[in-house]
Amino acid sequence: MTTRDIVFIALFAAITAVAGIFPPITLPLLSVPITAQSLGVMLAGGVLGAKRGALSIILLLVLVAIGLPLLSGGRGGLAVFLGPSAGFLAGWVVAAFVIGWLTERFWDGLSFIHAALICAFGGIVVMYLIGIPWITLSAGVPLAKAIGGSIAFIPGDLVKCVIAAGVMITVKRSYPIIGARVA
Repeated sequence: MTTRDIVFIALFAAITAVAGIFPPITLPLLSVPITAQSLGVMLAGGVLGAKRGALSIILLLVLVAIGLPLLSGGRGGLAVFLGPSAGFLAGWVVAAFVIGWLTERFWDGLSFIHAALICAFGGIVVMYLIGIPWITLSAGVPLAKAIGGSIAFIPGDLVKCVIAAGVMITVKRSYPIIGARVA
């Protein structure tokens, strides 16, 4: 790992943390807030690639675990890893990796549509496959109800996919970080 890699990992951990400054939107029937931080996850994977993107989210979560209030709403500490949103936090690492891996694989032909689809798969499908079951386990909510409640978040997540795709394509054109690393 180079100094450049370390700087990029730290930068995207910081970008994801800064996205937590935007106030969360909590829906009355759900305990999981809508935040901008999943956009940081999509950007980490889409700009840095699988390994560095996932490492940037791991770094963020380590900082949260030691108590820094870097999650939306100023949350931090080990307790956040036991609440209803903990599955989504774990899903962030996997989502960043999947988005990065897919972006690396399709880099040469990456278009805005491809980037948006990659973000939707990693940032919605993968994240929900990890986050929703945790809601069921931690909050005792039936799986069908957890799925139904999570559907309300999809429109916002799709907007984040579009934003992330735009950034990914812009970075590809102006400063191809991933392209320089892919064999």
